[in-house]
Amino acid sequence: MTSTPSADPSQRLSVNALSERLVARLVDDAARYAVAITRTDAGTTLVDAGVAAPGGVEAGLLTARICMGGLGRVARRMSAEAEPFLPSLIEVHTSMPVLACLGSQYAGWSLSATKEETGGKKFFSLGSGPARALAVKEPLFDELGYRDRHVRGALVMEVDRLPPQVVIDKVLRDCALAPEALTIVVTPTHSVAGTVQVVARVVEVALHKTHVLGIDLAEVVEGSGTAPLPPPAPDAIQAMGRTNDAILYGGRVHLTVKHDAVAERLAAELPSRNARDYGRPFAEIFTAFNYDFYQIDAALFAPAEVWVSSLESGATWHGGAIDAALLRAQWGKP
Repeated sequence: MTSTPSADPSQRLSVNALSERLVARLVDDAARYAVAITRTDAGTTLVDAGVAAPGGVEAGLLTARICMGGLGRVARRMSAEAEPFLPSLIEVHTSMPVLACLGSQYAGWSLSATKEETGGKKFFSLGSGPARALAVKEPLFDELGYRDRHVRGALVMEVDRLPPQVVIDKVLRDCALAPEALTIVVTPTHSVAGTVQVVARVVEVALHKTHVLGIDLAEVVEGSGTAPLPPPAPDAIQAMGRTNDAILYGGRVHLTVKHDAVAERLAAELPSRNARDYGRPFAEIFTAFNYDFYQIDAALFAPAEVWVSSLESGATWHGGAIDAALLRAQWGKP
């Protein structure tokens, strides 16, 4: 007797189980990855990948794979092309783009604490990574129809300090995990590892823009992309600007979808150049809008250039272009 397979095989996958061995590698080989490991009194593992520990490119690549729930390949490669100015590229591929990018990698879980709760400074971070799918606190999971169930979980935070206990307790509660079953990786954007793992979101940004455009996510069956790897900036706003510019003005994505009409529409509407705020460095835009992401045109958060192939006809549509001049002006020598 045979069982009928699920129409969507991703529903049978656990992003936390698939990423568990990657988390273990980061923790067990901490010296190799230049990260620091601490544990709370209750046993939760905290990985410092750029706060006090140096971290590095390899730590960033592994963190990006953890973020994708073990469903993505992430690598650094050197480009022989003269553009877009820097030779180091972050390259990403996934055959489960919706689950890897939106069900796991997307930084959508808002985690905060007041200064009264922390006993010091207020805390805020957007959580990304597979533990999001255990907590399912975001409306996005209702649309995805996905919830993970696993005995261990991992979360990544792009913040410049380790999370306070009150935030850790919230994550444990919402994920229904024992303290020793949770690992939190902290990668400040201005660190090397943080820069790498943010730039590695180039395909995720394309998937999120596809969602914003109202296109059925089930259409997208493959995703690959590259974005130039800038050197980190010591200032947090400039670091945020550089990582965003890498994708918005230097990111290239190739998606495979089911139907021609979707491919044609995505090629036309997906690239970042369609946005009202396109053409200025992200740090400048962010500052002009009083550091409020929600005032920035949502259409800006997209790769610069896209190719979209259709399984229906085998044709490929192209849209957008990288802006090497803008990147050179921002990252080059004054």
